[in-house]
Amino acid sequence: MKTLRDAKIGETVRVKKLHGEGAVKRRIMDMGITKGVEIRVRKVAPLGDPIEVTVRGYELSLRKADAEIIETE
Repeated sequence: MKTLRDAKIGETVRVKKLHGEGAVKRRIMDMGITKGVEIRVRKVAPLGDPIEVTVRGYELSLRKADAEIIETE
């Protein structure tokens, strides 16, 4: 299973499935990350946390823990 955390800088991936449950999954969906949407990885902080991505035309920073529950293809 490949997750958003595994994506490299400059890579564009498509969301296959959101793992997780309850408030965490709801919060990620509220940010616009849903099944089928394309995500482009813009930057990764020096220690790997957070990850800056572009989703639906806006920039978003995600924690590593949140990126791990986003399965991509």
